[in-house]
Amino acid sequence: MKSIWQRTVQTLSFLLFVFLVLQGKVQLWMAVFLVSTLLVLFFSRLYCGWLCPINSVLIPVSLLKKKLRVKNRKTPALVKKGSLRILMLLLFVALMLVTLKTGRKLPVLPALVGVALLVSLFFEEALWHRWLCPYGAILSLPGRAAKHHMTIDSKRCTNCTHCAKVCPSQAIIKEEKHRIIKHECLVCHACERVCTKDAISYR
Repeated sequence: MKSIWQRTVQTLSFLLFVFLVLQGKVQLWMAVFLVSTLLVLFFSRLYCGWLCPINSVLIPVSLLKKKLRVKNRKTPALVKKGSLRILMLLLFVALMLVTLKTGRKLPVLPALVGVALLVSLFFEEALWHRWLCPYGAILSLPGRAAKHHMTIDSKRCTNCTHCAKVCPSQAIIKEEKHRIIKHECLVCHACERVCTKDAISYR
């Protein structure tokens, strides 16, 4: 039931995004993002898993690749150092400031969708979600203090690794038991759906 609600919200959000793009009012989407940035402090990165139009595009691409058994290239080690993530964030902020200051309607958001789609055709989803997405970089900051987030019950976890394998942002790491890095988690519930021990929940 939760999955149906999630897919419905994602579809409606994507349709709203497309509508705003076609109307030339895509900047209004920033209002949605700004509100979501504030809500991260309470509900973690729900924007990423439920509202983000980029994620809505990548989900069917990922499913199609799995069905066709297309192998993903791993994220280059150089990217994981974080410098490219910072560069993408700075570039995004700079372009948005230019848009606000000049009034010119630069296709920044639609361009991001295109870049994310291109990257995800060849690489694992985590390359975009965790290391390139400027939205994710911004949301990860308040996400560190999120009151509600995805959690793994260490008493129920058996370290089967099912959750870590399906996490699109590689936010699940193994210590003594598996743990979710909450500020990197997309709250997509993919891990919760594959857990056979009911050890994962949003709380």
